[in-house]
Amino acid sequence: MRAEVIVLCLYFIGMVGMGLYWNKRAKSSEDYMLGGRSMGPLVTALTLQTTAMSGFMFMGGPAEAFSLGYFAIFYAVGDGAGGMINLTVLGRRMRRLSQLLDAISPIEYLEKRYESVPVKVIACVIAVFGLGCYVLAQFLATGNTLLTLFGFPLEVALVVGVGVILIYTFLGGYFAVAYTDVIQGFIMIGSIILVFVKVMYDLGGFTGLNEKLAEIDPTLLSVWGRDGAYEGQFGVIAGAVGIYLIGYMGLPHSVNKHMAMGSPKTAKASVIYATIWTQLFCFIPYFLGLAGCVMFTANPEGLIDGNPELVIPSLTQIEFPGVVSGLMLCAIMSAIMSTVAALMLLIATIVSIDFYKRWLRKDASDRSVVFVSKGSIIAVAVIGVIIAIINPPGIFNLVVDTFSFMGCAFLPSYVFAVWWKKANATGSIVSMIVGGATVQVWSLGGLDTVTGLHQFFIGALLSFIAMIIFSNFGKPTSPEMKDLIERAKGKKITVSKKVQVASSKHLSTENKAITQFVFSKKMAMEPQA
Repeated sequence: MRAEVIVLCLYFIGMVGMGLYWNKRAKSSEDYMLGGRSMGPLVTALTLQTTAMSGFMFMGGPAEAFSLGYFAIFYAVGDGAGGMINLTVLGRRMRRLSQLLDAISPIEYLEKRYESVPVKVIACVIAVFGLGCYVLAQFLATGNTLLTLFGFPLEVALVVGVGVILIYTFLGGYFAVAYTDVIQGFIMIGSIILVFVKVMYDLGGFTGLNEKLAEIDPTLLSVWGRDGAYEGQFGVIAGAVGIYLIGYMGLPHSVNKHMAMGSPKTAKASVIYATIWTQLFCFIPYFLGLAGCVMFTANPEGLIDGNPELVIPSLTQIEFPGVVSGLMLCAIMSAIMSTVAALMLLIATIVSIDFYKRWLRKDASDRSVVFVSKGSIIAVAVIGVIIAIINPPGIFNLVVDTFSFMGCAFLPSYVFAVWWKKANATGSIVSMIVGGATVQVWSLGGLDTVTGLHQFFIGALLSFIAMIIFSNFGKPTSPEMKDLIERAKGKKITVSKKVQVASSKHLSTENKAITQFVFSKKMAMEPQA
């Protein structure tokens, strides 16, 4: 049996073992969906970044660089700082506010922050649709990876790969997802650096790479893309940078990581870990795509199936046949599995918490909520595999379109939730609709080439404008919610008695302690009968 096959099989067995181990630790719905809000800085940073990177970084990103040249690096520029921006802007405040609101899912968080059921309904629809498309992209990456290794038909490859992901997510919940992400994060960074160093050495460094690209087509070195495809279109460049620079703050499966942190202070150390990891990782896949353009233009039969999305697996098989090639395939599977697991778990959380417990059975027990969550995971896996087999789209376009759709829909609602007390339900609803609809219109109509504006750039811009304008209409933010937002800043302030009483039964132990302190003082001051 080939060495890479053995390595990947051992990796799959290890991931299933992690699911079995953590299955015993998930005692409640909060454990299963948020890891008991106990994640430390390293786990938070790596689960955030590995979830964000996905199979796109090993397949979609390199394929874009292979086709367009240095223009694709703009996506890496934003990605390199995206994790830091996400944790810095939202980290501590969202962690505090989500616990004060007793919110388990990022959609439930929006409902309670904006004090509106319509916000939740619209957010649920957008999230389930967007997350489902994102899962589909990862399933396709899974199928292509196993197709590369085993030569299986796409149908068989999808069933095998998705089956492994399904098992450990189904069994272990957030604990299994988070701690396997840590292992996967180290596999991803180590293997891709090894391949990058070897490939660049063979090409003579960046000087050799650039000289060879110029021989193929000088426009590959241009920031405007091959043949000047985006010449003068600064709006497209701004969108390419911005989609990963700020877009993560609009993705439910990314902001969900803030809610699972052990404490708000975790965000500080997580920023350091996340920044180091992204600087080492984010640019390399694109440079490998450029290297693949050089190596496979001269040797086209070396590119598996002639598919640019298989540049990195092809380079690895050439440079490191055997065990190292197996490790790289494990790294690709790590990127895919970390994202798919988080996406399926979040969809399950939305279905079980935001639909089942909120609408169908308000008195549902923890056991029944977890049961519905696990059923949802299976349903998502089955539907995703069927769609991937029947009509598989391209990974790059699917990821960028879905990322833009969810990012533009949710970005203002999550950011303003903790930074602007005036932001209300009307603003949130309109911004979600405007942001998501704009991206769909731009994507379906191909308006980026017509207008010179990237779909994320125009979608995010209009979404923020909608939030600011329409927050002046409708029911204003309640004084109680303003108090909670102020508390989320982490400052010591005077909290109204109404807020203390209303939240003492459901919110954090910190809030309960404040209530008890206030009433004990009052009782001590009253004259005894």
